[in-house]
Amino acid sequence: MKLPFKLEVLTSWWKLGRSRRSFERDPEGHQARLWRDFQAEVLTRSPLYRDQVPAALDTFPMQQKAEFMRDFNQINTCGLDLKDAMQVAVDSETSRDFEPTIKGITVGLSSGTSGNRGLFLASSSERAIWVAAVLQRILGWSFKKRKIAFFLRANSNLYSSVQSNFLAFEYFDLLKPLQEHLERIQQVQPDIVVGQPSLLVRLAHAQNDGRIAIRPQRVFSVAEVLSDEDESLISQAFGIRVDQVYQCTEGLFGQTCAQGTLHLNEDWLIVEKEWLDDTRFIPIITDLKRESQPVIRYRMNDILHVGTCTCGSKMQAISRIEGRMDDVLELGGATIFPDFIRRAIVGAHPDITDYQVVQTSPQALTLFLPQEEHWTAAAEALHQEIERHGASGVTLDRASQKIHDHGSKLRRIMTKKSV
Repeated sequence: MKLPFKLEVLTSWWKLGRSRRSFERDPEGHQARLWRDFQAEVLTRSPLYRDQVPAALDTFPMQQKAEFMRDFNQINTCGLDLKDAMQVAVDSETSRDFEPTIKGITVGLSSGTSGNRGLFLASSSERAIWVAAVLQRILGWSFKKRKIAFFLRANSNLYSSVQSNFLAFEYFDLLKPLQEHLERIQQVQPDIVVGQPSLLVRLAHAQNDGRIAIRPQRVFSVAEVLSDEDESLISQAFGIRVDQVYQCTEGLFGQTCAQGTLHLNEDWLIVEKEWLDDTRFIPIITDLKRESQPVIRYRMNDILHVGTCTCGSKMQAISRIEGRMDDVLELGGATIFPDFIRRAIVGAHPDITDYQVVQTSPQALTLFLPQEEHWTAAAEALHQEIERHGASGVTLDRASQKIHDHGSKLRRIMTKKSV
């Protein structure tokens, strides 16, 4: 018998707490047990995987978004067709009505920053697990009613599931004008603000300029890279620490702990590491909670840095999310990670907070910088960094504007292949 949704959330809350304790006692044993059970209970219902199980994880092929979407019909356990599911998602995007489901399954559409759009599925039980995880590991429990201002490009039944007697979910559509958001957030006076850094920076400027006066207890950064300079600006404007949530179309991967360090949710994720150097890696994700749309050895496009934390958890600490592999510059015969470009520019002058670098060819970059007086210093610092990496013959032109559509994710470092 199907449980009422709120009871599903409470049950999931208890199971997640037990799962975390089990992982902390025996990480490898916990994951091995989950993988064995997941194969028997979930993968046997997936047309693509049912004839492959049981088997060791490393015998399964890695996949990326192209393969994940290509095999959508065979991967999902709900008998859904890609064309039908995509139509529901596109219709929701067009109408801005995100309540419709297909066969009772919530369908969401990714923003497609990597060049192709993806679909994600969430059943009622998966929505309950997500709500429980958000309450337990991100928002925390409180008997005092709290208001959440959630800035999103697209809403979803998944996100609005957090609505309860204790949490008022206020969806802010990123496609609407900023002034409308400022007027509304002033009225709402949220206790919690969730949004991408480029939006949070605009709220911070409005707070500093006196256009809004809000006093959130928590601020969460999602969807984009949170740079040190943006984090500092947002934190100072609202007088609190900026926490992070690492969530993608493919799942809820991590969040900051009480110490402010991002941790991966390894009590339900198996994270293989494709090392780029001593600290950077690309995560290859297997999600042992996704039943409607199994995620097996999914190679992300993100660059993560391993870190350490004093909180005591054995779940992998991440010191920073640097960006996407699409943002790595292959320039003048050298490979340059986005962090080096970012730090060179902001280090040129303390007032530089807004910028964008775009690689337009193997030998050419453009730099957007609104402050004309800092252009020379930033350009010189960027040239020095490029030369330090051994790149030669690189030209740098000034861009008159950023490449950033309203409501989309802001990319401060971009290559031609990701424009």
